Parts: sequence; structure tokens; C-alpha cells
Amino acid sequence: MTSQPLRRTALATCIAVVLAATLAACGSGDQATATGSGSSSSPVIVSAAASLKQALTRYGDGFGGGDVRLSFAGSDELAAQIRQGIKPDVFAAANTKLPDQLFKEGLVARPVRFATNELVLAVPADGGAVGSLGDLATGATIAIGAEGVPVGDYTRAVLARLPAAQAKAILAHVRSEEPDVGGIVGKLTQGAVDAGFVYRSDVRGAGGKLRAIELSAGLRPTVEYAAALVKGARNPAGGRAFLDGLLTGAGARALHDSGFGPPAGP
Repeated sequence: MTSQPLRRTALATCIAVVLAATLAACGSGDQATATGSGSSSSPVIVSAAASLKQALTRYGDGFGGGDVRLSFAGSDELAAQIRQGIKPDVFAAANTKLPDQLFKEGLVARPVRFATNELVLAVPADGGAVGSLGDLATGATIAIGAEGVPVGDYTRAVLARLPAAQAKAILAHVRSEEPDVGGIVGKLTQGAVDAGFVYRSDVRGAGGKLRAIELSAGLRPTVEYAAALVKGARNPAGGRAFLDGLLTGAGARALHDSGFGPPAGP
């Protein structure tokens, strides 16, 4: 497998710089392009998992509680930024583990679960070398999420449920470990790999370029999304309004329309 520690470190630095600049601009009253339609001088700043990009962009475009500025990356990278002192108003992750950890560390308010998804094996829609999970062990090239990234951890949970020899053979054909699910989708749509583990919503959002191969019920991991308000952020009221909309309002509708399921529990 190909390790990419330098790439992920550079990405984390880039995210920190962008978010820090956004927060500084909000504090100085400088105007910047925003995704929302409101006119608040203090925008709602949201750090969210890459798999949420289409849904939250749609939600943010019509958000009535002020301007929304969105930053998307791997959930682990965004959590690292919060630990380093970056304070978006809302943190939305592709798992429950990271928000729960930040809550225990006193960095965010109690997280809420707001959506579910399904891990699938994605392949090019126009055919190719892979027709089933079993084909991954026979030479097909694969992209997966890096370890520590939710999509990467979900993928490793699937492989851990396979016979050891089959899992080893699949891992031997991994050609790319990506820092977020968007990188896997990119490798697939560019033809750089034959298959990749992504979420069902990513296949739906790929504009017909990808096809999903479902995993059996015994292999499928539970994919739940959780979000939390970040303590010490500049716009807690705007963050609360945005988070509430993910649960019952326009955000929940945008998630449904993008292929996400409802939250599985409180």
C-alpha cells in the first residue's frame, strides 16, 4: 500500500490556514464571498466531512440564518484542527467517534447524530475489471481511505470480517490511500483505479460515472454521522440554527435528497 503522510500533513496545514484566515476576516468585519443568502456580519463557519459536500453546499445556499462558509476534508483532519485551536461554529463528521472524543476533551458541546450512510464498493459505470467483492483479490487496482479517516476505518472493518487470506490479497492490490472520500471518487472517475470503497451518497453524486456494488449484510459497517457545536466559536447562535436544520429542516431534506439516511439514534 502507498502511504501518504506528507500529503496529509500538507492538507492539514492548508485547512488550518484557510480556517484561520476565515475566522480572522470575520473578526475584522471584512466581507468575503459566502454560500448562504443571509446578511449577518458573522457567518456560520462549518467544518464537515468531504462526503457531505454536495448536501451541505445545497443546504448552505438556502440557509436563512446568515451566510455560511463551508470547509470540507477528512473528518480526522478537521478534528485535528479543532484540537490545534481552530474554532468553526459546527463540526460535522462521518462518524460518531471523533465528535465524541472532542466532547470528552471539552472542545465541543454534546454531539448529535444527524444522518446515516452505506459503505459500498464503487466501480466505473461503463464496466471494468470488477463485478463483485471477490474480484478485488485477483489483480484489480483499488483506492481506499487512509487509516484514521472514517471511510478508511469503515473499509478496514469490512476487510477484518473477510477470511484472512482474502483480506490480505485485497490489501496487496491497494494503489492509493486517500485523505478523504473525495480523493477515492477522484481516482475512480479519472480511471486511475478499478474500484474503491466509498459511500452510497458519493456514487449517487458522481453524475452517473460510478456504479455501486452492495456489500452483504454481514460485512456492512454501521455508518453514522454526528455533529457538534464547537466551544468558543464566534457564532454559537448561527451554529445552533444550522445544526437544528440538519436534524429537522432544510438540512435534513438536503441530506435525504443526496442519498443519506435518517439518524439511527439519539
